[in-house]
Amino acid sequence: MTGNDQRATDLARDDMRPGEKTVELPMRQDAHLLFIGRISTPWKSRDECPRQGKHDGPLCTIEVFEPWQDALRGLEHFQQVEVLYWLDRSRRDLVLQNPARDGTLRGTFALRSPARPNPIGTSMAKLVEIGEGRLVVQGLDCVDGTPLIDLKPNRCEFTPLAVMKPGKGKAE
Repeated sequence: MTGNDQRATDLARDDMRPGEKTVELPMRQDAHLLFIGRISTPWKSRDECPRQGKHDGPLCTIEVFEPWQDALRGLEHFQQVEVLYWLDRSRRDLVLQNPARDGTLRGTFALRSPARPNPIGTSMAKLVEIGEGRLVVQGLDCVDGTPLIDLKPNRCEFTPLAVMKPGKGKAE
């Protein structure tokens, strides 16, 4: 079986579960991703951004676009949310970087630099408030207007809800 055949078989096995909802995907995809929202922060340039977000940092707002707003249901049960975003103002061509400007080169994959082949940023943010189509969080480190890729509950707070797969043992 080829890789494409296997993917098609896996997709065919992925039946809908009760209560699940789908939406029609747009024809156009940004950078082969779907930007599901926009992030508002106090920082207008990369130079103003902190190097790492802090949980006592400024309040930031995450707007989630339609049709993705229903996907926020249940997120209010978590204290922290992992925010994944597209660092749209970053270089993508650097493989070696000199972060300390001292001549010591490091590979891009050994750094948390925004300059990377696929400039995906991630922050574990404190969830302050959740409303219709928006979240207020603390702990981000991105420029105002940054495209949102995804939101996930903090993995340390999350207990899988799906039925255990056969042969995988008990859930812990």
